[in-house]
Amino acid sequence: MGLRRDAKADLLRSVPLFAGCSKSELRKLASIADEIDLREGTVLTREGRTAHEFFVLVDGTVRVTKDGRKLADLGPGDWLGEIALLTKAPRTATATATSPVVALVIVDREFRRILTEIPSIAVKVLGSLAERVARTPTS
Repeated sequence: MGLRRDAKADLLRSVPLFAGCSKSELRKLASIADEIDLREGTVLTREGRTAHEFFVLVDGTVRVTKDGRKLADLGPGDWLGEIALLTKAPRTATATATSPVVALVIVDREFRRILTEIPSIAVKVLGSLAERVARTPTS
């Protein structure tokens, strides 16, 4: 059973990166989000590897580790890999399914195509990133 595009758009709306997007922009993003099923033990991201996709968890759980240490346990509504949509930076952590997982995935190439076609999404995404950076404490 696949999610309707409106359900995908609702999930994407919960991601801070897309918080400023309109309903029509979210629907466009939803059109490039594929629903995938993953088995327990599947590695979604591997620390140090080049990133190419972004995930929003629909169902199931994922453990995030760095240098073998647990950073977080994620569940439905959580997301990971948003930096992959914007940079070619290596993954900063490994994420492994700890149960069967249903997720939405957006690949970087499709995301960049949407940003080119609909520049208003790019402006809003950049605004979200700027707010995030401004709130990040510096040492």
